[in-house]
Amino acid sequence: MKLQPIPGPSLPQPARRYDTVAVIGAGSWGTALAATLARSGATARLWGRDPAVITDINRQRENTRHLPGVPLPEGLFGIKEMRDALDGADAALIVVPSRSVRSVARQVALFAPKGMPVAVCAKGIEAETGLLMTQVAEEELPGHPVGVVSGPTFARETALNHPTAATVAFAFGPSDRINPGTSPAVRLALSLTTESFRAYVSDDLVGVEVGGAVKNVIAIACGMMTGAGFAENTRAALITRGLDEMKQLAEALGGRRETVTGLSGIGDLTLTCSSPTSRNMSLGFQLGEGVPRADCFDGKPVVVEGEMNAKSVTDLAHRVGVSMPICEAVQTILRDGADLGATFAALWARPIESEPRSMDLVFDHPASAQAIQNLAERIS
Repeated sequence: MKLQPIPGPSLPQPARRYDTVAVIGAGSWGTALAATLARSGATARLWGRDPAVITDINRQRENTRHLPGVPLPEGLFGIKEMRDALDGADAALIVVPSRSVRSVARQVALFAPKGMPVAVCAKGIEAETGLLMTQVAEEELPGHPVGVVSGPTFARETALNHPTAATVAFAFGPSDRINPGTSPAVRLALSLTTESFRAYVSDDLVGVEVGGAVKNVIAIACGMMTGAGFAENTRAALITRGLDEMKQLAEALGGRRETVTGLSGIGDLTLTCSSPTSRNMSLGFQLGEGVPRADCFDGKPVVVEGEMNAKSVTDLAHRVGVSMPICEAVQTILRDGADLGATFAALWARPIESEPRSMDLVFDHPASAQAIQNLAERIS
């Protein structure tokens, strides 16, 4: 029997993929996205800083440094000059660590065709300004539609063609509402969609980005408690209450709570908090075991987005009046050197609150002192 796809809503107007997409950043995730674009039928131009990586991609059809053992499809071309990658491209993805988004976006602005859509694929909040990554890119790319691609996606699994889903978000103007098939969000979503990769469309950039930024910090918390010897109950509690922190921050910044319950929110949160493949979870686990930070990852200089963004997330929360106690706990441990056991004991001993928050109830914790003493001893 021939299987048929489950029917879904159809677009009111036809939509067309982008023919050529520049991917700026040849790390593991940039390479995985470029491979996905190539499999969808687009020409993917993958630019990276290191000429040796680009040479390997073109000669061996493999990114031996960042995705060893993963064959890359035809239609993916490594490019050594950013100018050449962007020349004549229909759209671009910026796939670099959050701390590099501003400087790279500034370079992209020099060579990008006029009005070319640019999607940021980094997750975080800029420390100096408190801006989300798309807001950073918008400052450096005036005249370009700026969006975001985010979701529960490990690079290696994506590159190996495992079934994967993510969200593509751009602002929708009046013309996009009338004819969504010509919008950057829809066109890029179609450009990324293959037999195994499903891209969904959103107009809520804030909700999508807050999910991506906060989940990394919550994943460190889950790793810490798992490394300290706790199991499923503890992680489920942190994930659920971490989701509430996400919702509050997204809503305070103008995003929608509904978005945070989607792929870029709870989807990414669940993935990152449940697997040691996540650098954030792995860092937290090692710290929970008592490994000094300098010795984590065998002393290698591994970039961990949640570690870089713990302070920027909590600083932004303070600015908009949102309480994020789990993120605060991670920030206190990472940046202030607070004792892990005492910090999480204090988190569990906080006053009892209502769920949902609309009830607005707060009571003294009846076993606060015991919780602090017992939990701190068990973790230490």
